[in-house]
Amino acid sequence: MKRIAALIGRTAVSCWHHGSPHFPPLPAWTPGPPYTCPQIRHLAAKQNKGQFKGQKIKSKPVKLEKQQKQEVEIKQRMTVSELAKAMNKDIDHVYEALLNTDVILDEMEPDTMLEEKWIKEAVKRSGMKHKWAKLVETKVRENKDIQRQPPPDPAQLVPRAPVVTIMGHVDHGKTTLLDSLRKSQIAAQEAGGITQHIGAFRVELPSGEKITFLDTPGHAAFSAMRARGAMVTDIVILVVAADDGVMNQTTESIQHAKKAKVPIIVAVNKCDKPQADPQRVKEELVGHDVVCEEFGGEIQAIHVSALKGDNLLELAEATVTLAEVLELKGDPTGLVEGTVIESRSDKGKGPVTTAIIQRGTLRKGCTLVAGKCWAKVRFMFDEYDQTVSEAGPSIPVEIVGWKDLPSAGEEILEVESEQRAREVVEWRSYMEEQDKMKEDLQAIEAKQKQHQESYKKDRESMAHLSWRQRRAALYRANKHKLSHRLSEKTETEELTLPIIVKGDVDGSVEAILNILESYDADDQCELDVVHFGVGDISERDITLAETFSGTIYGFNVAANKSVQQMAAKKGIPLRLHRVIYKLIDELKDELSSKLTPSTEENIIGEASVLATFDVTIGKKKIPVAGCRVQKGQLDKKMKFRLIRGRNILWEGSVTTLKHLKDDVLTVKTGMECGLSLDNEELEYKPGDEIICYSESEIKQKISWDPGF
Repeated sequence: MKRIAALIGRTAVSCWHHGSPHFPPLPAWTPGPPYTCPQIRHLAAKQNKGQFKGQKIKSKPVKLEKQQKQEVEIKQRMTVSELAKAMNKDIDHVYEALLNTDVILDEMEPDTMLEEKWIKEAVKRSGMKHKWAKLVETKVRENKDIQRQPPPDPAQLVPRAPVVTIMGHVDHGKTTLLDSLRKSQIAAQEAGGITQHIGAFRVELPSGEKITFLDTPGHAAFSAMRARGAMVTDIVILVVAADDGVMNQTTESIQHAKKAKVPIIVAVNKCDKPQADPQRVKEELVGHDVVCEEFGGEIQAIHVSALKGDNLLELAEATVTLAEVLELKGDPTGLVEGTVIESRSDKGKGPVTTAIIQRGTLRKGCTLVAGKCWAKVRFMFDEYDQTVSEAGPSIPVEIVGWKDLPSAGEEILEVESEQRAREVVEWRSYMEEQDKMKEDLQAIEAKQKQHQESYKKDRESMAHLSWRQRRAALYRANKHKLSHRLSEKTETEELTLPIIVKGDVDGSVEAILNILESYDADDQCELDVVHFGVGDISERDITLAETFSGTIYGFNVAANKSVQQMAAKKGIPLRLHRVIYKLIDELKDELSSKLTPSTEENIIGEASVLATFDVTIGKKKIPVAGCRVQKGQLDKKMKFRLIRGRNILWEGSVTTLKHLKDDVLTVKTGMECGLSLDNEELEYKPGDEIICYSESEIKQKISWDPGF
């Protein structure tokens, strides 16, 4: 500006004093009237450096620089938050950029994936230009997982004891049979007399032969435990009660054994009972493709009495004979391999697992990996809780030293060092996260596709409408959703039962969760498992239950006095059970108590209107209906309904009920009466019906059937 002002000033002065081709020469000065002389204002201009006095300034054209557009690096599958960060804007800016497009902004979240065309559109509308981000080669992580060793050299194999799983229906005598074999009292210790854990025991027969037995639960809730027992075993002893025959879990046990391709020995138990019929049992088994030797099959059937100990030695010999035929051998050398049979949390020992060793010899100090958990073996115990120094193939053992609690059924593998164990666990956790991300991405893409199709369909159906008509149509379509949203939310909150499940061992918790997965009555009351775990009830569980206003269900666990007092103070219900079906029954009762009771109507009496008249009380005329009771009786304390034809005109109570001139409480069949209702504006007509009825609430029951 200063430079332009200087240019104008110098040009004006030069032209005035020296003449200029652009201006005519000035005439000679002559005196004129006052205040009429021309006044000249000289514009001051700063002299630039290096410029001489009187030198003319050459004007240079001003170049306007073209505004550079901001470049945004984009890539495939960008989320809204990633795009906003790349544009150096906030998330709301991206939303505004996508206004009036086919994108459904109401359903868009910061982590919503955007299609390529919408990424480019948002950048374009923001006055920016996009460029594709350079592809960076991601370094492929090295697979750090551990696998089973190759098959051992046959020369290294030595004979091992058979692993025998006892399976069958609940209460058919499986645990009593095992008790008789090992002369213990396991069944007496089980709640309700039914096995609810998977137990591993080592039994030595009088002949010196050793057999490892797995006692699996027969209850319907423990299907997963039976499946695990069948997968790690060499022989299955199928126990069937002679007085009961083939039942549901008997059939399921046969299927598990066939799936695992394990040979079966049938033990027909309770043959000492008067109503026992072993022959019928064997005939029923033929229908399930279990053909005994006397019917031309290859399956041995032994008649036993577990309670009296009859023929138990014969059953054991049959097991040993079959094991010899199978030529069972194991490799006691090399790295340890095994399977987690059961896992639990012990107060003194910490996380403890019961495992069957399948290869190698486990010793104190070994480093093991199972799933995403690892252990440095500190102690090992047998089924009698005695410390053992080592455990070879087919030996059941309790392992102490786990950092976390592995799930039952996990494969146990030995590694060289703790560092290697951490690498394996880290790799498995990483792979699980990757798999989960893929599943989430597929779910997001499917949901987006569904919404896009729905939105496109709605747009096509309204394509012929103007924008005002389209907006009005959308408002009408969504009006009911807006009006009911608050009430629906309140109702959902009321009809939700949050629960916390705690069990003594991993298998028990798994069994309960498997039952809860069959819950199918969410339309009545939603069941929400907010937490589950292994171990006794803790103060953390009480705090969590208070946060969610939930109930704690414990199976074979305890709660110390301080925890019970804390629960009572905060009003948290503790439901502790030792029998699984009683736990489920109480859960069903609590779910049913959440349901709104239904109202049942009982008709007490019916009357017909014969005539109508008015009665004056003070200054008011009150309409009165003269009636005859046709059925039952009219009770003044109950509710009444006025019906004309098929229409209900009124429901309420009676203000006056008279027989002749007396006020009465009830009028029986065949008697006439006059009555007035609590609505004085009603007009009665001969032929109207008046119904007297009562309402009673009936508690609803949850429709969920867990199957037992």
